Amino acid sequence: MQKISLKKLIARDDALDLLQALIADTKSTISIEDIKGKVLLKDLGDPDGSTSCKIPPPLRLPVMLDEEVIGWVCGEGKVSAVANFISYLAQRENERKTLASEALDKYREINFLYGFAEKMSTCLDAKGVARLVLEETALLIPLTSASVMLYNEQTDLLEVVLGVGESNEPKLSMHPNEGIAGHIFRSGKPEIVNNVSADPRYKPHSLQLYSLICAPLMAKDRAIGVINISNTLNVNYTSQDLKLFSVLAIQATSAIENALLHENRLRQLQIKNNLGRYLSPQVVEAVINAKEGVSLNTSKRRITMLFSDIRNFSTKCEELHPEEIVSYLNEYFTHLVSVIFEHHGTVNKFVGDMIVAMFGAPSDLENQELCAILAAINMQRCLNTIPAPWIRVNFGTGIGISSGEAVVGNIGSSQHMDYTAIGDEVNIASRLQGLARSGQILVTRSVYDAVAPMKTESFSFMEFGTLQVKGKRNTVEIFEVIYAD
Repeated sequence: MQKISLKKLIARDDALDLLQALIADTKSTISIEDIKGKVLLKDLGDPDGSTSCKIPPPLRLPVMLDEEVIGWVCGEGKVSAVANFISYLAQRENERKTLASEALDKYREINFLYGFAEKMSTCLDAKGVARLVLEETALLIPLTSASVMLYNEQTDLLEVVLGVGESNEPKLSMHPNEGIAGHIFRSGKPEIVNNVSADPRYKPHSLQLYSLICAPLMAKDRAIGVINISNTLNVNYTSQDLKLFSVLAIQATSAIENALLHENRLRQLQIKNNLGRYLSPQVVEAVINAKEGVSLNTSKRRITMLFSDIRNFSTKCEELHPEEIVSYLNEYFTHLVSVIFEHHGTVNKFVGDMIVAMFGAPSDLENQELCAILAAINMQRCLNTIPAPWIRVNFGTGIGISSGEAVVGNIGSSQHMDYTAIGDEVNIASRLQGLARSGQILVTRSVYDAVAPMKTESFSFMEFGTLQVKGKRNTVEIFEVIYAD
C-alpha cells in the first residue's frame, strides 16, 4: 500500500473547500488529527474560533485507508460524514499513486526486457544465453543460486548448461520425472515453492534451499528445458517475481533455440567440410539431407570402381626429398580428386600414390560407367595442365575401371571403420590399373556394354585382350578407351 500523507491531503485547496462546504450549515467545530493525535486542522466550520476549545469534542472517529487508521476527525455534528469523506479522498489518492507506481514499474520492466532482448541477440551459443539470463535475473529477483537445464533427447536427461551462485556441486542432471525441476518440465507450468524442504518432490542436495522459482523453457508446445532460481535465505518469492521470471524464461527460450540452431549449423558445416574431403559436393548434400537412395549401411549394390596409379612412382621418389614428394603428391591429389568430384564420384581411399574411387555409392548414380570413363579421361587431361612442371613431366597415370555388384558400406572394427567396397569388381579394377600404361584407360566388358550403346563422340573403344583372374573360371575381356589428349 502506498504511503499517504494526511496532512498534505487535507491541505490541498480543493479538499479544504469541499470540507468547509460539507459542514458550512452547522455551528459545530471539527478538528483533524494525524495517527498520533497531533492536530493538523482545527476549528473547521467555526471561522472566528468562537467555539474553539470550549468543550471537549464529543466524537472522535477514525480516517481509514483500507483497514488501516491514518488519522482522526474530532468534534460534533457531521464528524462521521467528514471522516468518511476524508477516507474517500485518501482511498482515491492511494489508487492514483498505486496506478502511477504500477505504470512506472511496467515502464521499467518493458525497458529492462527491451534491453535484455537486445543483449541476447548478440549471444550465439546456449551457454552464453544461459549466463546472460541468470545475470539479468539476479538484478531483479533476490537469489543465491540459479541454473539453466536443457533436455538431452539422447540421454533422456535434464542437464545443467550453466549454474551460478553458492553451489559447488558437480553439474547436476536428472530424469524428466525427478525433482521439482523434472515435474515442472513435464507439466510445462512455472511454479513458486516457498519452504522447499517441505515439498515432497524436492530432491535434497548439499544446499539447504528455502525458496525457489522454476519455469519451463517452452518452445511452441514442448519444453526444451527449465530455468531455476533459488534462495538459501528466508525469502518468500511473490507472484510478481513469478510473472517477471516467466517473461524472462520466454525470451530465454527463443534465444536458446536460436543458439542451438546456430551450433547445429556449425556442426553440419564441419561435417560437410569433413565429408567434402572424400565425397563429391552432390553426395555430401545428399548424405547430410538423408535423401532417398543414400545409405552408409552395408549392402550389396551395383557400383563402378576406378583405380588410378602413377607409373614408376617409386623410382621418381628417389630423385626428390620426402618433403618435395609429399608436396607434389598433395597437388596431384587435389587436382585429380576435383575431377572425380565433378563427375559425381566418391573417393574411397588413397593407397600411397594410388586413388581408389567409386561411382554409384553411397548414392545411386545414373550412367555411372559413363561418369567413371569421363572422369578418367579428364584426369588424364588434367595431368597436362597442373601448374607444377615437374608433375607434368614425371607423373604418368594408368587407370582401370570395372563395374558390377559389390558389398559396400561401413566395414571394419568398433575402433575404426571405413566406408569401402569389397568384391571381385574391386580386385579386377585394381588389376586393370596395374596393366595400364601411362595415359592409358582400361575397362571391363561390363563397362563397355553399359557405355558403348550411347555412341559418344568424345571417345571410343578398342579391344585390348583378356585377363585371367585368380579364382575365376572365365577370363575377363578388356577394352581400351581411346580419347584425344
